[in-house]
Amino acid sequence: MTPRNLPRPAIPLIALVIVVALALLGPVLAAHAAAKVTVSGQPDPDGATTVRVSGSGFQSIPKAFGGIYVFFGWVSDPSGGSWAPSRGGVSGDTYRYVPDAETAQNAGYQRFVAFPGSSTEAEANGGTIASNGTWSTDLVVPGARFEAADGTAVDCTAVQCGIITIGAHGVRNANNESFTPVTFAGSDAGTGTDGAPGGDAGGAENGVSNDAAGSSGAGNEGGTAADADADAGNEADDKSKEPGKASLGVDQATAVVGRVMSFGAQGLEPGEQVSVTLDDGVVAVGPLVAGNHGEVAGLVELPSDLRTGTHVLRLTGASSGTEIETEVTVTRDPAEVSAAEEAEDAAGAAGGATSGTTGTWRPEETAVGVAALLLLVVILSSLVTALKRRADRRREEREAGDPPPGDVPAEQEVRA
Repeated sequence: MTPRNLPRPAIPLIALVIVVALALLGPVLAAHAAAKVTVSGQPDPDGATTVRVSGSGFQSIPKAFGGIYVFFGWVSDPSGGSWAPSRGGVSGDTYRYVPDAETAQNAGYQRFVAFPGSSTEAEANGGTIASNGTWSTDLVVPGARFEAADGTAVDCTAVQCGIITIGAHGVRNANNESFTPVTFAGSDAGTGTDGAPGGDAGGAENGVSNDAAGSSGAGNEGGTAADADADAGNEADDKSKEPGKASLGVDQATAVVGRVMSFGAQGLEPGEQVSVTLDDGVVAVGPLVAGNHGEVAGLVELPSDLRTGTHVLRLTGASSGTEIETEVTVTRDPAEVSAAEEAEDAAGAAGGATSGTTGTWRPEETAVGVAALLLLVVILSSLVTALKRRADRRREEREAGDPPPGDVPAEQEVRA
């Protein structure tokens, strides 16, 4: 055997090292650009406005569960990220948004932008996140004032509001969380009679009317009649909010195992706290606060191991004692075509909930990965060096005329 016929392990081993390095370092070195949102259009402080919302730098995970929710609302930390779900933020506490049904044909206050090929893509009313991390959708901004999903009144002339993006369907994903401030046209929007932000503009009009009415006896009488009419109207409203008039409903399209189901109720006492439970406490939400008109809306996450079929959703009012319930038919997602896809979705959701991010290594995981790569490189380099030295030694022995151990000269083989 001549030197040129000896095996050359160096080249394939080096190629193997390169391949392994790329496989291990790919997730570590791949940096996601910071999620960025732009808004086209100037919202009206006094009415609903449709604006165009576009995102870039978002994480797109093909066939992964969920995507992102796009809301208009308020966050407790506009210049930071402490409000975000991945950092312990909670809806109704660190952020609030305009509620809407989670259906394709909702009022436009909430958009769901899905991952491409996701099992939930059919529900998306805001399109999908492209492979380059971009997306675009229309969003309805209700005005400078709105009632949040937890029933809290938010005045965007007194606090900073804007566009909120978070991971959809309960999956926390720090890469896709963002807040983009939005300002309203007119610097005097929402300014009260004292000029302070957050005042009720309607209060100024009422003040003018009351002053004018107070300038004459006739005005006072008119004001008294108006008060009587208002009292009569309030009595009518109170009757409409009796416990027997209360009702509870759900968006049946969202009643899917492992998903977030939306519900709404009306006819409650304004401002009262309510709690909502599924069956005998399988899932519970609350306390929620009824709005100024006795309405409340919320979301409840259905467990992944919840049986399909009929369940009972029950709402209880703390102050009025109102108890209302409705039957819900829970189904399984028809888009789940194989057990493998279900396992992949569950693993993706569990990974996002544990690490606070999906598809990106944490610092300690990165350190472990780099250490493992370095160890692999050292081992392979040592192997390459040892094989090279062995080949050099065999070549030197042949050149000296001494056969290496185990080799027998050709003439000796013939004699044998």
